[in-house]
Amino acid sequence: MKLLILHGWGGSDFPHWQAHLACEAAKAYGTVSFPLLDNCHFPNKNRWIRQVKTILDDFKPDTVVCHSLANTLWFWLCQEEITTVERLFMVSPPSLQTTEKTIKSFFPCDIPDDIHAKEVHLIVSDNDPWIGATEAEAIADQIGASFTLLHNAGHINADSGYGKWDFIENMVLSV
Repeated sequence: MKLLILHGWGGSDFPHWQAHLACEAAKAYGTVSFPLLDNCHFPNKNRWIRQVKTILDDFKPDTVVCHSLANTLWFWLCQEEITTVERLFMVSPPSLQTTEKTIKSFFPCDIPDDIHAKEVHLIVSDNDPWIGATEAEAIADQIGASFTLLHNAGHINADSGYGKWDFIENMVLSV
């Protein structure tokens, strides 16, 4: 497996579940790319698109795992010329109408016609402060994704108790 893990606004360093996933994938002899995207606390959509397009071209992952703002980034990447991946995991995407000033270059964002993934899984919490479950489920329907709704999991990050997360590790690493 060639796994690309894309963090959201502010990064996903330890103890975030994405950091644990990167370690577990490497321990299972997977090839992992878990880049720190440029200026992660003050991200710029166009810079992130350029950076990740280069990674996609060079690394050629078969599996991509996005958290938070990386999901919106993936939607923007889908409007570019990118290769289709086998599996895409989208965890805690923010609302496509987010108005937060620091990340305003990413919004509003349309759902792409082609998600550039053969298999898509969208996972959200019923109390995520960045997106409502109804909008998340509508996005999943529109992109043909399986949909998992977790109860009381917040933004599914380290702050909401998601360090080591067996559920996502089992989904991603079971190939």
